[in-house]
Amino acid sequence: MTSTDYGLLLRLAGPLSAYGTHAVSTYRATHQHPTRSAITGMLAAAAGRPHHQALSPFTELPGQPAYHQLQFTIRTDRPGVLHTDYHVTGGGYPRHQLLHTSAGARRSPNQSALPSHRLYLNDAAFVLALTGPPALIDAIADHLEHPHYAPYLGRRTCVPDEPLVLGPPRPDPVHHLLHHVPLALPTPPSPGTRTVPVTFWWETPPAHQPHATYTELADQPRDFTPHTRHHSQRRIWRTTEHLPARLYAGSRPQYALAAYLEEDRTCTEPA
Repeated sequence: MTSTDYGLLLRLAGPLSAYGTHAVSTYRATHQHPTRSAITGMLAAAAGRPHHQALSPFTELPGQPAYHQLQFTIRTDRPGVLHTDYHVTGGGYPRHQLLHTSAGARRSPNQSALPSHRLYLNDAAFVLALTGPPALIDAIADHLEHPHYAPYLGRRTCVPDEPLVLGPPRPDPVHHLLHHVPLALPTPPSPGTRTVPVTFWWETPPAHQPHATYTELADQPRDFTPHTRHHSQRRIWRTTEHLPARLYAGSRPQYALAAYLEEDRTCTEPA
C-alpha cells in the first residue's frame, strides 16, 4: 500500500470553526476552508505532541514518517456563513492582572480593555481525505480514537460535531469522497436533479481538470514553537465536482452518516 492510496476520512463540521490566516493587530480572519496548519495542529494535539516537537518525525514508526508527508483533499459540503465576534479581553481585572504595555509595564485600568474582531465560519461542514504513509495513518487513527487533547476546529472554542472520524483507515479515501460519503448540503437538490456541484480543494494539480485554478496560502507549518512559529507558502487547487444527488444526507445528516458507517463496517468486517 502506497502513501497516496491509503488514508482516513475526517468530517470537520460544527457550529463554529476558524482556520486562521494572518492576524493583523486585533483582527483575526479565517480561511474559507480548513488549512494545513489547523489540521496538522489538531493531529499533533491528539497525539499529545508538545509544540516544539509537533512536526518531528515519528521515530518509533517504520520509516520514521512525519506530518509533512500527509496529503489532504477537502470536500466542501457547507461553506458556512461568516460570523464576526466582537471580543474584549483584559478589562475589569485587579491591577496585577491588567494587560502589559509594549515596554512591559501594566496598562492603567482605563486602558486595559483590548477589543478585537474574530471571524468564524458558522455551520460549515467539510469532509477531508487524509492520505499518507500507512504506519502514520494507522497511528493517527489511534490518536483520534484516544486523543491526548480534545480535537477542535481551528480554535479551542470550536468543538467538532460527531462523527469526526468516518470509519477506519481504507484504500483510496478520495474515491469515497466522490462516490460514497453522504453530502451535508445547505439546501436539498431540486427534484429530478441527478448531480450537484460541490467544491473540492486539492494539494496537487488534479489530473482530471488540468486547467483548474489555484491559489497560494501561507499555511504550511514549519515550526509550532511559541515565539518562533512560522509557515511557508504552498499552492492549492480548486475544482467543482458534480457528485451524485443521491448522496444528499437530508436535513439530519447524522442519520445518513451513521448508516454509511454501519454499511462500511459491515463491508469491511472479515467473514
